[in-house]
Amino acid sequence: MDKVSGQKSASQFLYPQIAAYDSRMLDVGDGHSIYVEQCGNPEGLPVVVLHGGPGGGCSPSMRRYFDPEKYRVILFDQRGCGRSRPTASVEANTTWHLVGDIETIRETLGIAKWLVFGGSWGATLSLIYAQTHPERALGLILRGVFLMTQSELDWFYGGGAGRFWPDTWGNFTRLVPQDEQDDLIAAYHKRLFSGDLSQEIRFGRAWASWENGLASIESDGLGGEAPADYARTFARLENHYFTHKGFLEVDGQILRDIDRIAHVPGLIVQGRYDMICPPLSAYRLHKAWARSELRMVGRAGHALSEVGITRELVAATDRFARALV
Repeated sequence: MDKVSGQKSASQFLYPQIAAYDSRMLDVGDGHSIYVEQCGNPEGLPVVVLHGGPGGGCSPSMRRYFDPEKYRVILFDQRGCGRSRPTASVEANTTWHLVGDIETIRETLGIAKWLVFGGSWGATLSLIYAQTHPERALGLILRGVFLMTQSELDWFYGGGAGRFWPDTWGNFTRLVPQDEQDDLIAAYHKRLFSGDLSQEIRFGRAWASWENGLASIESDGLGGEAPADYARTFARLENHYFTHKGFLEVDGQILRDIDRIAHVPGLIVQGRYDMICPPLSAYRLHKAWARSELRMVGRAGHALSEVGITRELVAATDRFARALV
C-alpha cells in the first residue's frame, strides 16, 4: 500500500522482476538491426509485446505483466528506437516494415502462433499485424486504443486536448510561429528533421513533454524534460508516422478491415480519462469487433503504469493463460 494515500500501487499487481534468458540483435534488412529479447518460460505460451510511440522502445517493466511460469514473453524495440540501430532513423521505417519485422521475429524464434499485447501505438500495430496475419494471432490484449485516424490526430495535435490543458498546450505551440500553427505536425516535422541537432533536441523535448504531461491523471499536465537522445528519437519517429498517416491506405482502415480478425478474441483495456487516446476509439473498436471485450477503467488515463490499467492488463494475461495453456 502507498503509505501516503493508503491506495494500492501498480507494482502490487505485477509479477516479480525477471531477467531475459535470451537477447539478440536481429538484422531485418534495409540497414536496420532490431533488439529482441525473450523472458519467462521457454516452453510457455508465446506473447509478443508491441511498445508505443512509435519510438517509445520496450522496458524491463513490461516483462512483469505476464506470469513467468506460463508465458514465453518476446519484447523488441521497433526500428529506429531503443537499442535498435540506427537510432532515430526514418529510412525504410513504415508500419509495413514493422509488420514484416514482427513476422521475421516469429519465424526466427520458431513460433507458429502467439498472443499479441500492445498499448497506444502498440495497439495500432497489434491490430494491423493481426489483420495482415490473422492466422498467427491467438488473441489480442490492447490498451489505450489508437486507430490511427485523422480525427485522433486532430484531437491531440489540433487543439482538442489543448482545451483541457491550455497551459500545457501553450508550451507546445509557442515554439511555432503563428502562421504555422494550423498544422503543428508539419511545423514540428520541419524542425525535427532540420539537420540542426540542437533544434531537433529542443523540439523533440517539447513534443515529448506535451504527450508525457497528459499520459496519466497523476501527470497533471507536467511532462518534465526527457533525456535529449530519447526525446529526439521519440519525436522524430512519432512525427514521421503521423505525417504519413500511419502509412495506411485510407483513413479508418483498421475498422474497415475488422472482419479479418472476427474470429480472434480480444480484450481492450481503456482509461476513462485518457486524454491522448480518448475512449471513443476503444468503444468503436469494441462495437465493430464481435469477439472483443472492453474494460473501461475509471479514474485512469493513458499510461501503462496506472494502477487500474495495470490491474486489468494482468488480469487479462492471466485469463488468456488459463484459456490457452
